[in-house]
Amino acid sequence: MAARAAAGTWVLVLSLWGAAAAVGGQNVTARIGKPLVLNCKGAPKKPPQQLEWKLNTGRTEAWKVLSPQGGPWDSVARVLPNGSLLLPAVGIQDEGTFRCRARNRHGKETKSTYRVGVYQIPGKPEIVDPASGLIPGVPNKVGTCVSEGGYPAGTLSWHLDGKPLEPDGKGVAVQEQTRRHPETGLFTLQSELTVTPARVGATRPTFSCSFSPGLPRSKALHAAPIQPSVWEPVPLGNVQLVVEPAGGTVAPGGSVTLTCEAPAQPTPEIHWVKDGARLSLPPSPVLLLPEVRPQDQGTYSCVAMHPSHEPQESPAVSISIVETDEEGQAAGSVGGSGLGTLALALGTLAGLGIAALLTGVIVWRRRQHQGKERKVPESQEEQEERAGLNQSEVPETAGSSTGGP
Repeated sequence: MAARAAAGTWVLVLSLWGAAAAVGGQNVTARIGKPLVLNCKGAPKKPPQQLEWKLNTGRTEAWKVLSPQGGPWDSVARVLPNGSLLLPAVGIQDEGTFRCRARNRHGKETKSTYRVGVYQIPGKPEIVDPASGLIPGVPNKVGTCVSEGGYPAGTLSWHLDGKPLEPDGKGVAVQEQTRRHPETGLFTLQSELTVTPARVGATRPTFSCSFSPGLPRSKALHAAPIQPSVWEPVPLGNVQLVVEPAGGTVAPGGSVTLTCEAPAQPTPEIHWVKDGARLSLPPSPVLLLPEVRPQDQGTYSCVAMHPSHEPQESPAVSISIVETDEEGQAAGSVGGSGLGTLALALGTLAGLGIAALLTGVIVWRRRQHQGKERKVPESQEEQEERAGLNQSEVPETAGSSTGGP
């Protein structure tokens, strides 16, 4: 059982030996996360051995002596049966100095000293936020070159048409930033390039950036190049503001779209102003108010910012909320269908009034005609007949009044 375990140990050691870098020089570099083997010069290849490994790295506050019999440090560094020192997975904290002192069977002492450095090659750099066009005679941001995940930090450099581009404080400016990850310790580099193109020059210059690890015999990594156009500036025309719905009047909860029209080349940055104060919004030619509230009411305007011109502001437009009734019509106003209904009602009332007036006239005229007929004088015969009747009635009345029982 012990022999089988020992055989397994030697298989592990041999496999690591093949994968790791067995070195005997003074300065050693190892890739982060990979195994590293340091030889102890002069040590016998088989026990018994008289040797001592000491290390002073980022993991220790002073020199640490490793025991050949193993211990808590075995996961970081342990002594192999042949006297070499194995670091299973090199990390940034393993940078430092390693020393081995060995005595052979004849009593001769040999010392080995290694200064270990580690590295990590990042991915290819990338130019982010590349400019699509440049304006002659004014500073233009070309882009930002970014390299992530490298160690040590390394350097970034810019090239124009294949030639190194150095900051000169005039037409070329570079702003650099270096950040280190708090957990991995790896670096992120950023380099922002600003140039002022000549008024007479290349119409499509080629910009590129590269990352240099700063390690011996290491190759630079190059980003994909960009080719922005050099534009001739077009004067900034009148800035106009278009509002939808027209007039800027909207019902509560409705939406309003403001579009700033500023013809120029290159396209200017558009900023927004409300009631004389600039809004804290990203530059955009369109401002959308999806659900208009009372606090959204006010006067709006847009300001066009152009690198070769003074800022220009549009005429202001007013956004207001109008209350509506249940049918969606504005309060105090009548819609198209309401106007038709009102006209019909008024026409009906007018017809009824005229009919009533005509009826009254007809009745009045009939009554007047009947009154005239009653007042026509009687003829001679009718008068004599009426008188005879009256005389015959008188004796009858007298007889009836004098007769008694």
